[in-house]
Parts: sequence; C-alpha cells; structure tokens
Amino acid sequence: MAKQKETESQPGGTDITLPQKGDLAQIISANHNDKMAMRGFAPQFQDIVEYIIKITHEIWEERAIGRLYDYYGTNMRIHTSSGDIYTRDKVIEGTIQALAAFPDRRLYGDEVIWSGDDATGYFSSHRLTHEGHNWGHTAYGPPTGKKVSYRAIADCVVKEGVIVEEWLVRDELSLIYQLGFDVHEMAQKMAQGEANIGQQLTVPAEPDRLRGQLPPERAEAAPAESAEFNIEQFVKRAIHEVWNWRLLNKVNVYYSPQFVCESASGRALYGRNQFTTYILSLLSPFPDLAVSVDHFCALREGNGRYRTATRWTMIGTHTGPGIYGPPTGKQIRIMGVSHHLVDNGQFIQEWTLFDEFALLKQLYRPD
Repeated sequence: MAKQKETESQPGGTDITLPQKGDLAQIISANHNDKMAMRGFAPQFQDIVEYIIKITHEIWEERAIGRLYDYYGTNMRIHTSSGDIYTRDKVIEGTIQALAAFPDRRLYGDEVIWSGDDATGYFSSHRLTHEGHNWGHTAYGPPTGKKVSYRAIADCVVKEGVIVEEWLVRDELSLIYQLGFDVHEMAQKMAQGEANIGQQLTVPAEPDRLRGQLPPERAEAAPAESAEFNIEQFVKRAIHEVWNWRLLNKVNVYYSPQFVCESASGRALYGRNQFTTYILSLLSPFPDLAVSVDHFCALREGNGRYRTATRWTMIGTHTGPGIYGPPTGKQIRIMGVSHHLVDNGQFIQEWTLFDEFALLKQLYRPD
C-alpha cells in the first residue's frame, strides 16, 4: 500500500479534547444508585459505577498497581483488535510498562454505562481519556517528551468485586500520531514483527452480510400493537439498516439534525451530512463491510432519554479506493464500541471508538 498524506492517515486532523473531563465526584454523583446490591464487593463501593471509577483511579493515578491482584481474576482475559491478553500477570506487566512510558499519566472518567446485578454479574462500559507526557520507552520507540491525549473504552464483566473478562478499545492511531511517528511505517513494521512470532489475527473468509445473491436479512420490526419504545431494538435496527443495508437515507430518520459524533482517530462529525460522508469513507475501501452487534446495554434517564453502550464487530475486504490507499485485497476484523445519547427516538450524540492502527496492521500483514 502506498503511504498516504498526513491528513489521510489522521482523518480528523487532531484528537478531540473533551470540553469537560470527568472527575471522581462528578461522575459517581451523576450515576449513583442507592438501591444497588453489591454482594461480594468491598464495602467502600456503593454501586458498580463507583467501583469502576475508583479502582481505575487507585491503580493508575495512585500507582497502586498491586491492587490488580484484588480486582482482576487470575485467569481473566482482555480482548483487543490486536489479539487477546491472558491472565492477570500479563495485565500487571502491561500496566507497569504503560506507566513507565507515561509516568504522569492521568485517566479521566467520562462515562460508565452498566447493566446486570450482583447475582449474575455486572457489565460496565467505561469511556475515559488518557493524558500524559511520554517520558519513557513505548513499544513504538524511545521517549519523545511529547504530551498526548487519547480516548479508550473498556467493557468489563465484574463478578463479586473481581473483573473476569474485558474488551478494550484504545485510539492507538491517535497516540502514535501524537508521539510523532509515521503511522503507516509503524503499522508495516509491527505487522511484520507480529507475523514473525505468529501473532497474526484470524479473520473470516467472507463477511456474513449476504446470503448468496439475496439481500441482508431485515432488522426485526417493532410489533404493530406495541406503542412502547424499545431502545435496544432501535439501536440495532439503526446500525443494521444504515451500515448493512446501505440505507443512508435512514440517517435522516435515526439521527437528529444537530447530531454530534466523536469517532476514531480524532474524527469530529457535526450533523447528518458529515456523518453520512464518514460512513461512505468506510464503505468505499471495504465494499462488503458488515457490522454485527455483540453486546448492548442502556440506562434510561426518563423523558425519552437513554444512554447506551453497544459493542460491535466490523469485517470487510479491502477491495476499493479510499483513505487506506490502493486496495490490498486484505481482510479486516475490528472490534469497536459506541456510546450514544438517544432523545425521543433519535441519536443526538455519539462517542465511537475502534482501533484504526490495528486495522492498518491487518492491511499491512504479510501474505
């Protein structure tokens, strides 16, 4: 693949700086639930939001790395688009290396969307912003001294006060770009290195979007006799119709005219037209692209407002032109997470994240 210009490798220009970074008191207060049962959790955690925010603060900002022995299961697994991380010891190793690279690292909690209970386990989707100076070595090279700010979303399953499984999405492309490295040279180098040690991802042979020559299956419609708004059905139908059916006219139905989206690699999108252009920018290089929903949860705020967290998988084949350069014929499989604010049956705000650097590595992986 030919190298692209800097503006192409960083489509949004620069990272989004969130107007208000969450702090411990603010985000816990906004999500506090006095009625939440917390069997098996330490008494200082009154609800799952407080648990997620406080343990993140304790481990990363207070540098209590050893608390991972208390909060993470021995054989837990973290899923990423670059491969899975197994066991708590590997999590501790990665935490030490990350803090060595950014010793003044701060993690600002922006949102926690949750579901479940203390009997079956809680699920949380934690959106946060990382900031810090690169004063130590990273996997990408020696210290640069540069300050970085990038976003991440961590989905966790928590049982009796212990995280047993996690799905982690980080804006790795923004991080590398801010460190001053060429993201395409780095992706090619790391893809070759991972191939040499057998760390290539297994991707599907064909996106399961079409059935032979038939169109995609239709999304489930709400029963005619039901007047109640079903938030899960709404989100899944919108994703399926817009991304899999290519019904881009439905953007005007599902999305508010004042819609705002913060997406991967610093993309900032305002309004329906920019969002439609963003969709086309991904469909063009991956004409067979398909998106499937892996997990969904929502918090109801009342008055027709919901906060939702949707984890999804995007697969496709790089056979078309676009921001990723000349077609390579390579297949990609990328995990992503979207947080939405839904108001009276329309999306009004979105925070979406997928690891675009992992996508580049898949395009650069050796044949």
